Amino acid sequence: MTAPRLGLLLDVDGPIASPVTRTIAIPSIVADLVALAAEGVPIVFNTGRSDAFIRQEVVGPLLDGGLAAGGRVHAVCEKGAVWCSIGPQYEGGMSDLAIAEDLALPRDFADEMRELVRAEYADLVFFDETKHAMVSIEQLVEVPNAAYLARQAEFDAKAMAALERRGLGVRRLDDVRPDADGAVQWRVDPTIISTDVESDRSGKDMGAERALELLAQDGELPVTWRTVGDSRSDYAMADWLHANGHDVAHVDVRPADGVPATPYPVLTAPDGVIHDEAGARFLADWRRGA
Repeated sequence: MTAPRLGLLLDVDGPIASPVTRTIAIPSIVADLVALAAEGVPIVFNTGRSDAFIRQEVVGPLLDGGLAAGGRVHAVCEKGAVWCSIGPQYEGGMSDLAIAEDLALPRDFADEMRELVRAEYADLVFFDETKHAMVSIEQLVEVPNAAYLARQAEFDAKAMAALERRGLGVRRLDDVRPDADGAVQWRVDPTIISTDVESDRSGKDMGAERALELLAQDGELPVTWRTVGDSRSDYAMADWLHANGHDVAHVDVRPADGVPATPYPVLTAPDGVIHDEAGARFLADWRRGA
């Protein structure tokens, strides 16, 4: 069996789904993903999103766009805590879920965050009821992003305090300092449209590891990888692949956060194109064999 020429590890929000509409807004993205899967290119969506979001906003359009059975398409959701396979051979387009229960937050913490949203932030965000392990609070679509970002840190501080009251070690994603006894268990990860509270063991690197475990079960691993994301945390996909001996380049579709020094190439779209418009350009290039 010949190894595929390319493998794709794709964040969803930003490169694939518009961060404004939270849907796949560019039709060529679906067409190119379907064509690449038909060619035998492995595609894994490596995301913090829930399986319910992927089913509705990604799997549905792919099936409608003609995704064929037998393609090597998978999803790793909630940053490694939930995973499944995708295709028309499965009921609803997705296989049964695998869930890492040891990565789930305490239920009483989730209940407190749900009540906090209801009592103080219902005009700004919603509590994502579809998550199995993470706790996610997301900006309402009708709310201006600037208004959301102005209050995000306030919510994040309350989430951290709630974990600390329970005696649980917690850090912000951008704080690389361990706590005094090294007992960090959870972290708070603010994005441009949400805050995720998650296990400190989860992440896009764990998602990459899960992705290769899935692909090892259905064929040869690719010769070359492209990882795609819109935040600094997405670089962890390429970090993991490079550290484990794979040829990889990372595509940053929102490089305004700054492109770090890496031991692998980092690609950005020309002309200042970002988010799903940049994702669409790269997918079109890869479909043509570029």
